[in-house]
Amino acid sequence: MYKSLLEKDPDCRNLYDSIIKGDIDSSDIYAKSLVNKYEPVDIIQECMSPAMKTVGEMFERLEIFLPEVIAAADAFEAAMKHVGPKLEAFRQVAPRRGKVVIGTIQGDIHDLGKNIVALMLKANGFEVYDLGKDVPVHKFVEKAEEVKADIIAVSVLLSTSLPFVKDLIKLLKERNLRDKYILMVGGGAVTREWATEVGADGYGENASEAVRAAIELLQRKR
Repeated sequence: MYKSLLEKDPDCRNLYDSIIKGDIDSSDIYAKSLVNKYEPVDIIQECMSPAMKTVGEMFERLEIFLPEVIAAADAFEAAMKHVGPKLEAFRQVAPRRGKVVIGTIQGDIHDLGKNIVALMLKANGFEVYDLGKDVPVHKFVEKAEEVKADIIAVSVLLSTSLPFVKDLIKLLKERNLRDKYILMVGGGAVTREWATEVGADGYGENASEAVRAAIELLQRKR
């Protein structure tokens, strides 16, 4: 019977626990050990991403709060300093799932959720181009054209920035590019109903759902 790294390797379990606890020093130590034993994709998918998924679920249940989520993200990043370089080398020969341009839209400077989604997309085989926060509408389109992206993913935490998503869709239509890209939206200001209403292709209530939606939409398009 197949055993996951979480089940069979104490270092993986310890890295998982360290990320959840937001322990940067421990994450650094265990990630350093794991990269000498396993493929980077396996470390991310079996040790690191499950930890961030657990953190997201705990946050949704109000068992932890924003400072703990930030600490977990920092611990994840500490591990990525060791896993990331190995991952890039691995990706030179491994097939990629697709290209995603992601960012928090114009007028909004919140990026924690967007950062977690970006990391989980990377962990699931996507090539991610992160534009950061407060991103003008035209930048999404320009970057998507430049890198030949498959998906444009937009995060919106402030309701005052919601109209910019409509502006992005309008711009894509004006340039006859709307059907070229899968458009995904998410964030605290967005609901599933609103995403459908404005004509987005996909919606993610959390990072895990965003990744699942990205995979499904890309498979459907191809």
